[in-house]
Amino acid sequence: MGQKVHPYGFRLGFNKPWRSRWFASHGYAKLLQEDLELKANLRDRLKSAGVSSIEVDRPGNKLRVTIRTSRPGIIIGRKGAEIEKLKQDMAKKTKREVFIDIQEVHKPELDAQLVSESIALQLEKRVAFRRAMRKAVDSALRFGCKGIKVRVSGRLNGAEIARSEWYLQGQLPLHTLRADIDYGFAEARTTYGVIGIKAWLYKGEILDLTKRRGLLPEPEPRRETRDRRGRDDRGGRDDRRPREHRFDRPGQGHPTTSAPPPEATGPAIQPPPADLPRPAARPVAPILPPLMSPQQPSWKQESKQEPKPEPAAGLEEKPPEGGEK
Repeated sequence: MGQKVHPYGFRLGFNKPWRSRWFASHGYAKLLQEDLELKANLRDRLKSAGVSSIEVDRPGNKLRVTIRTSRPGIIIGRKGAEIEKLKQDMAKKTKREVFIDIQEVHKPELDAQLVSESIALQLEKRVAFRRAMRKAVDSALRFGCKGIKVRVSGRLNGAEIARSEWYLQGQLPLHTLRADIDYGFAEARTTYGVIGIKAWLYKGEILDLTKRRGLLPEPEPRRETRDRRGRDDRGGRDDRRPREHRFDRPGQGHPTTSAPPPEATGPAIQPPPADLPRPAARPVAPILPPLMSPQQPSWKQESKQEPKPEPAAGLEEKPPEGGEK
């Protein structure tokens, strides 16, 4: 089951105002029921006037009703006769002083409620639902809408099995709070049954906070952090001292050093690592063999015997003295 959040209620107080603005300390249910009946009667009575929304204010014991419509001439009537009659009927029913304000909707193609009601009116006149949906989507995009989605559900074209079909053009960020999304719902009562029409219109983002002035309540004051009460506040004595570490007691220093640890003045910062030894650069030129043979060690040179000189010709070697001749 889909659990959808109403696009208007999701942004209520953020960039959408309340449609009923009054406060009641007692008798709230009675006033709420009066508002709902009043809006339902006005919608039935002004069905052909293209009513977009009805807003109710209750200043004191008075009643102020604001009607946004695309055809204000139908509500006002000739020389204001219709609006005076409507005002008298409402005052008689509610027993309050009634004021009616009428605001004109200059671009009904960009109002989701009026778009859904126009599609419903076409379906009641047996217009093909796809044609009515495409016409609404094209006209909204032509008037500068950034995105629109239209969904119809019910026995479309008189089918026995109800189904849903929808069209989406442009972008429609339903989860973005700053997005200005208008939502409308209407019902088409056809001979085959009721067909529901939903319309979503994306008109852009509201980034300027001044446009939301009056929608947000006053910010709540910050709560001051209360100090934890001691035992003296509860009627006892407060002779407790903060727990000391055994290294912080006088005469008992740290096992490694007696100096107190430095106080941390900020977040711990890891020092940069020392320079690591870099590998020796590889020689670019090729390594050539040595031109001279390596010298032999000294112990090898000493062990080598020098050759004896040969005696000269004509000279006989004398025997050693005391030897045999």
